[in-house]
Amino acid sequence: MGLTEWAYSLSESLLSEPLPRRWAHSLGVAKRARSLSPILGEDAELLETAAVLHDIGYSPSLATSGFHPLDGARFLRDQEGANERVVRLVAHHSCALLEAEERGLRQELETEFALERPELVDALIVSDMTTTPTGEHTTPAARLNEIVQRYGPDTIVGRFIQRAAPEIHAANERVEQRMAAAGGAQPM
Repeated sequence: MGLTEWAYSLSESLLSEPLPRRWAHSLGVAKRARSLSPILGEDAELLETAAVLHDIGYSPSLATSGFHPLDGARFLRDQEGANERVVRLVAHHSCALLEAEERGLRQELETEFALERPELVDALIVSDMTTTPTGEHTTPAARLNEIVQRYGPDTIVGRFIQRAAPEIHAANERVEQRMAAAGGAQPM
């Protein structure tokens, strides 16, 4: 079984029944990641794998710390022996360090998991932040607004996502520029 086949199967087994909406989102994020293949080169499969796995830490069977990037990455590292680069992308997806800081877990996340290459981090941010909770394509501005509305502006997630917004928009701009230079379609 190849890397992406394994990832889809694992993610489906952890998310599809207990969290079908999270599973739909993960499929949409993976689809967005595939659309960025013109700028990913040899890392295209790696990013798609991380994209479909990025939210497995929400699975009730894995949630231990209450912080899904950390729980998902720990599971992939400790139970699955997953590719280290995939684990790092899951651990740090979508500005996770900022949310970890809000939760008092930044030092744990930084200590356990190194950052991946910035171009891949950007591509995963864009894949996640241009996908709705049901897996549809959206803009980063609409996605950020949806998250704030869903969680509330004064919650941990609401505060974190508002702090992360400038970096999310900057990542989107960098990816758009790379896609334009590569002659690919714009991610949005």
